[in-house]
Amino acid sequence: MSGLFPDLLRAVISTTANVLLMMTLLQPKYSKKITLLTMLGILAADLGTAIYCYLSGNLTLLSKLDIVLFAVLCFAVRPLFKDTFMQWLFSYLTVQNISDAVIIISFIGSRHLPYPPYANSLLRLILFGTFLLILSRHVRPLYRQAVEHWTAYFAVALGIYITFNHYVLSSDDIVVTLTEQAVPLLLVIFIGLAAYGSIFLSLKNLQREFRVKEENRKMQVEREYLQLAAGNMSRQLELMAEMSAQNSRAAHDRRHFNNVLLELLEQGKTGEAYALLHSQNQAAPKISKVYCENPAVNAAVCHYAGLAEQAGIRLEIALDIPGNVTVDALELSMVVSNLMENAIQACERLPKEQVPYLRFTCRSVGRLLLEMGNPCAEGTSLDESGYPVACKEGHGVGSKSVIAFAKKYDGELMYRIENGVFQVRLLV
Repeated sequence: MSGLFPDLLRAVISTTANVLLMMTLLQPKYSKKITLLTMLGILAADLGTAIYCYLSGNLTLLSKLDIVLFAVLCFAVRPLFKDTFMQWLFSYLTVQNISDAVIIISFIGSRHLPYPPYANSLLRLILFGTFLLILSRHVRPLYRQAVEHWTAYFAVALGIYITFNHYVLSSDDIVVTLTEQAVPLLLVIFIGLAAYGSIFLSLKNLQREFRVKEENRKMQVEREYLQLAAGNMSRQLELMAEMSAQNSRAAHDRRHFNNVLLELLEQGKTGEAYALLHSQNQAAPKISKVYCENPAVNAAVCHYAGLAEQAGIRLEIALDIPGNVTVDALELSMVVSNLMENAIQACERLPKEQVPYLRFTCRSVGRLLLEMGNPCAEGTSLDESGYPVACKEGHGVGSKSVIAFAKKYDGELMYRIENGVFQVRLLV
């Protein structure tokens, strides 16, 4: 029995490692407990066959039976995994190729070490452990990509599998075959490792290139949205210039008016002074309302507040936005313009019996906290990322500009629809 122990030890290591490799490479469909119990059944059946062959002393029969038995057992439990049949087959071939490579290397390596039977088991344990560690921690995501595209790599796995099994199935004495064919077998292992390594390396490079291209594409899209929104701001800038010129003219005219009024009062011409005041009240230019200290944002709010009032939308605006803000004032005014424009459009789509309103507040608490709310029509929704879904083809540019602005300044942007009210909160 003591002479049988090294053989049983090798069998336990190899069979356990094969089961663990299958569990690592495949995607379980059910709970870990069910999957583990099933794989333990495979382990027990495989070990039973190994013990029988070791007791009979026929290692050649064991090597041939093991190929067939492990394939049958793995096929029987395939429904427990999410992988398709061909994906499962690719993983099975990969596990068998790893197992064959480890068995061959450990056998050949142990011949040059003291206590070969135990050295063989130790080498198997180290090699299987290394493969499991590399696969589970570093290679598994790339391996899953290879499985998804198994058609491109299946020939590699199948070719290596057939080569290994040719030596096993055509052998009359597996020990003699492993000894005499050591060099060609090691070359096959080298080719197999190089092939799999090339697959994973190419997938890793493709993955890196895809990430770079995707990141560049996102940056380009965000730049385009910001540029498109900036073009829409030309109207607001013109309004700002017009308002500034209007206020300057009003201040200039007021100075002359005050001088004339003082002169009339000094001369005791109160009737003329009263008439002048009366005419001034009727002709006084309408000065734009000041909603906040920031000129760019105030111009944008004035413009869209006027549009909202013309559309019969009730306004509730309370803004605390200082003249100097930590973000670009023009970009902030673009965000405000887009939010107000979207809110006005949403109100215009409301049923006639629903009262439209626009509630816009902003608090300065070290950072700016903007909140906007308006009623929305039934069917208004958000996508899986929590962003508004454009109601028509070509719409949604404004919302994407706001998203780009929030990302640029590492802000927090949240959209919410609750009880028929569309709400936006932006913290920058």
